[in-house]
Amino acid sequence: MDLQIENLSKTYSNGVQALKNVNLTIPRGMFGLLGPNGAGKSSLMRTLATLQQADEGSVTLGEIDVLKDKEKVREILGYLPQEFGVYPKVSSYNMLNHIASLKGVSSKGERKDLVESLLTKTNLWHVRNKSLGTYSGGMKQRFGIAQALIGDPRLIIVDEPTAGLDPAERVRFHNLLSEIGENTIVILSTHIVEDISNLCNNMAIICLGEVVAKGNPAELTQAVKGRVWKKAIEKSELESYQSDFQVISTHLKAGKTVIHVLNDNKPDASFEASTANLEDVYFAEITSRMETISA
Repeated sequence: MDLQIENLSKTYSNGVQALKNVNLTIPRGMFGLLGPNGAGKSSLMRTLATLQQADEGSVTLGEIDVLKDKEKVREILGYLPQEFGVYPKVSSYNMLNHIASLKGVSSKGERKDLVESLLTKTNLWHVRNKSLGTYSGGMKQRFGIAQALIGDPRLIIVDEPTAGLDPAERVRFHNLLSEIGENTIVILSTHIVEDISNLCNNMAIICLGEVVAKGNPAELTQAVKGRVWKKAIEKSELESYQSDFQVISTHLKAGKTVIHVLNDNKPDASFEASTANLEDVYFAEITSRMETISA
């Protein structure tokens, strides 16, 4: 069962067009939605999560019309927004038990088994009786996934889930998402390229409300293989190189500015080949789109 998005558009009352004719087919498994802040990722996530109405287009999940049958969608949806609040003085065990009750798990025994299973799966069992206000950022994110899994959802949406997590928590969270994605549709919305590269077999890049690239990360990377060149320059030289070449990204390394340039051939003898990765694809698509808009 795929999630089918066709010609989806959304313009806010202030005139900002957040989504422009978005077309995506999202199969079971981990799907990455990559884009800079303000690209339209959260607008798309809120629309899919039935939190806002689209202006045009259609979204279907199997036989469910996502834009019209909101109650049916919510029955099979797990959602972890970019920012979500918790009751700081309530334990994770009691909070999950309450949410399960709200989601229709009426049997006390069933709720007990469900809550214990989710706390174990998210590695929170040992802190089940501690108040949520004492949890670290990573623990709160894992609690967020636990509550999103209540009701055996067929569609799970997570928006910027690893922002602010330390490396160890990111690894734990990645492993948890990978396990969940084996049996359901999981949409991971982020601006962190590494998260998509590590987790997702399918992805899309969105910029200024439009899908500018989509497909398998490895195949997208293959498209720029042999076309990425790098060079260390002085910071004062950057503007000159930007005017002469398609500079797709810059990095500071040992006090030097390292630029990545996209070009079919070696720009000049001072450049060296760079092994292309998904970050190069991302920056190439974003810079190309921005240049089109400003032209």
